[in-house]
Amino acid sequence: MQKVATLNNPIVEQRADPWVYKHTDGYYYFTASVPEYDRIEVRRSETILGLGNAETAVAWKKHENGPMSANIWAPEIHYINGKWYIYYAAAREDAIFDHRMYAIENDSANPLEGNWVEKGQVTTDWETFSLDATTFEHNGQRYYVWAQRDPKIEGNSNLYIAKMVNPWTIEGPQVMITTPEYDWETIGFSVNEGAAVLKRKGKIFISYSASATDYNYCMGLLQADENSDLLDPASWVKSEAPVFKTYEENSQYGPGHNSFTVSEDGSQDILIYHARNYREIVGDPLWDPNRHTRAQVFTWNEDGTPNFGVPVPDAK
Repeated sequence: MQKVATLNNPIVEQRADPWVYKHTDGYYYFTASVPEYDRIEVRRSETILGLGNAETAVAWKKHENGPMSANIWAPEIHYINGKWYIYYAAAREDAIFDHRMYAIENDSANPLEGNWVEKGQVTTDWETFSLDATTFEHNGQRYYVWAQRDPKIEGNSNLYIAKMVNPWTIEGPQVMITTPEYDWETIGFSVNEGAAVLKRKGKIFISYSASATDYNYCMGLLQADENSDLLDPASWVKSEAPVFKTYEENSQYGPGHNSFTVSEDGSQDILIYHARNYREIVGDPLWDPNRHTRAQVFTWNEDGTPNFGVPVPDAK
């Protein structure tokens, strides 16, 4: 068995909303929000720990004005039908918190090379605040999951799912699968965002993050049977308590906006997430750059649900 590389946190400093994807070429591909919120970077490494020092390529830069000119948030890189796609959210310089979702495409074998082509906005039922898109395939159908504000629902964002007709276009109906309702989802802001999908032994899990982006930020979990109608809200069961949250004993605050990958030899499941190592923040948490990318092994409970444990301490 191949040796599993050591995980010493943080993996990548000052990278929030981290997305790690292990490709068939053996490389881990990484993208995340940069503190300047002005560009999308991609890097790759043969080990998770190696991502911290890996060569970085700038895939795309924000526009000078108009759509996609401010606050470039939470990119995710996916490999679909032989091409690379990055989903991201962007606002306008005259409305820096009014985000929409977009996609770019690259047909190179290595996404650090070649050209990224803008595929435009991923449009939904409403022209409202929307972000944090992810995608997954199930039974031959591709799905899109994202966070958006419904004009008729008080709060900041709910999670929605829809089928896709191609990697940058959804088809109706779009269905809400969770809205902030528990106390731990509504601290500071009423937020469900940052979805990531995990499939195992007949179940589909969607992790997501909730509340403001300070020490109250935490993760919840949805699950559905793989044979259920994923567009039926009743198919999704929601955790009543956070499944991953601040752990002061280890000086880990506000863990969330995660992704999933596996160890170098494929034998262990790995949770990728961001967190800070201090509680008190001066000013708006969004402008504090120290949400570092972290990684840790997670296990599985007897009932088939993931057990993320608690955020591990930073390496000494």
